[in-house]
Amino acid sequence: MQTPSDLDEPVEVSPSQLRSVRDELQRFLLPYRFGLQEVSTKIDILRDEFQYMHDYNPIEHVSSRVKTPDSLVEKVSRKGIEPDFESIRSRITDIAGIRITTSFTADAYRLFDLLTAQADISVRRVKDYIAHPKPNGYKSLHAILEVPVFLSTGTLSVPVEVQFRTIAMDFWASLEHKIYYKYDCQVPSELTDELKDAAESAALLDARMERLHQELHGGQKQLEAPRGDGRVITV
Repeated sequence: MQTPSDLDEPVEVSPSQLRSVRDELQRFLLPYRFGLQEVSTKIDILRDEFQYMHDYNPIEHVSSRVKTPDSLVEKVSRKGIEPDFESIRSRITDIAGIRITTSFTADAYRLFDLLTAQADISVRRVKDYIAHPKPNGYKSLHAILEVPVFLSTGTLSVPVEVQFRTIAMDFWASLEHKIYYKYDCQVPSELTDELKDAAESAALLDARMERLHQELHGGQKQLEAPRGDGRVITV
């Protein structure tokens, strides 16, 4: 039986043990990096096609990341997930993530359709916070997509979270994140009220700019592309 003094003793970890843990974690994260590259390539191809073959490019900006070990450990702890790779693999689906910033709200849905219409992409889950914003005003289209990664040991299906949002949505989300970080998630009620008002203003701006865009380009020929469900969308 351990005594209190035993529990207070520091745990000794050798450099070789630390290297082993680091190497295991790197091997675990590697397929997520490859999955991210696969989806990023698909987005780059769409962006280049719009850039060189069409008058209008709906993609304003693309950013991507694989969670850092510290961020992954923090989420495992916060979610109460068993600290083994199999549990992490099945419970955490946003280890690899891509954010696509679009010009207008309709572009977010159009790009989602174009991306998920590709034969090797499957959709695991979609959360539409554009149609149904979070209570604080957050808006974005979240999709967990799965893409095959071909390794020397076989094929893995890797989840990648893709977020679609407009410039206004992205600006609001960035500001909200900074505020919550500054106040350690204990944001004063007057600030949360102002953030909600700002989200509504951003939504009105999105709607107004999209209406102006449609008026400007309404008479121009637009590209038609197949949806994943067989229907046709106009981009």
